[in-house]
Amino acid sequence: MAALRDAKRLVVKIGSALLVDAKTGKLRRDWLVSLAEDVAAIRKRGTDVIVVSSGSIALGRGVLGLPVAALPLEQSQAAAAVGQIQLARAYEEVLSPHGIITAQVLVTIEDSADRRRYLNARATMETLLGFGVTPIVNENDTVATDEIRFGDNDRLAAQVAVTVGADQLILLSDVDGLYTDNPNINKDAQHIESVDVITSEIEGMAGDAASALSKGGMKTKVMAAKVATEAGCAMAITLGTPLNPLATLQNGGRATWFNPQTDPQAARKRWIATMKPRGVYVLDDGAAKALAAGKSLLPAGVVKIEGRFGRGDPVTICNTAGASLGLGLTRYTSEEAQQIMGRRSDEIEAVLGYKGRAALIHRDDMVL
Repeated sequence: MAALRDAKRLVVKIGSALLVDAKTGKLRRDWLVSLAEDVAAIRKRGTDVIVVSSGSIALGRGVLGLPVAALPLEQSQAAAAVGQIQLARAYEEVLSPHGIITAQVLVTIEDSADRRRYLNARATMETLLGFGVTPIVNENDTVATDEIRFGDNDRLAAQVAVTVGADQLILLSDVDGLYTDNPNINKDAQHIESVDVITSEIEGMAGDAASALSKGGMKTKVMAAKVATEAGCAMAITLGTPLNPLATLQNGGRATWFNPQTDPQAARKRWIATMKPRGVYVLDDGAAKALAAGKSLLPAGVVKIEGRFGRGDPVTICNTAGASLGLGLTRYTSEEAQQIMGRRSDEIEAVLGYKGRAALIHRDDMVL
């Protein structure tokens, strides 16, 4: 079973019911300050931390004086637009005293379905983490109508974990894990400490959301666990209501851990390997040797390009003898690649007229 102390890259999902007082509609600032203390402590040991936060609609409805009940779509979107500013400001205010820079990242579920958008999101997140930034991710509720209707930041958190290659995902919730039945109704319901395989029986134990502010219930958490564990990410559901919830978990707090089925990098490689290539990059001997040594594919090493493809499409990598070296997801279209092949990376901006990525295919986006 995983342990929070072992996390190398951690995604923490925070539900609306934890951030916003259900009676007043105001931010629970003391709780958020304590969470910031936990994040700072985890970062000090070298762990990357990404926060996936609900709360924009819940905060916005308080500012606009809207009722704590189901809202029409247009009102939900308006509340999200108002609340998102407050949410981003709140995280900055509690994390900056610890010397932590924050970044707001608004995404939709479609960003993981479209390869081009997926690669852009992944590259941006990696760059932010490389700068030591803690990204604060939220669903773009002002445009994501399906998410607002059905509420699913649990699944979004799992997809973020997959995108950044996280090895652990923590869902801070208003429950301390999965039970054999609803513990509020059945006093004999048993807490489940660890899940190795998500069976139909496990799925059947999940219930619905218990809070008007929190749209995701245990069903969405189990769905998130399937996504995360299949991508090699361990996931825990734990009670988030106490102050310093991550420290509580680390010190033995009750949780349900869903164990990963593989490791993140292996899962990503398998995903890429199943794709049908749309084109070919032919490399010179120097580039072929660089790839074998674990390097990314740079434009300078490409001598020929075949096929028509877009950004994010799978492309076969070959040597000049025609032997396949592998498969990767390209960061440039075939037209762009034709213009920059054989060029140094520092020449890309002058050729294309804008500053692009240094690599045609990053080493994390290829299978050899």
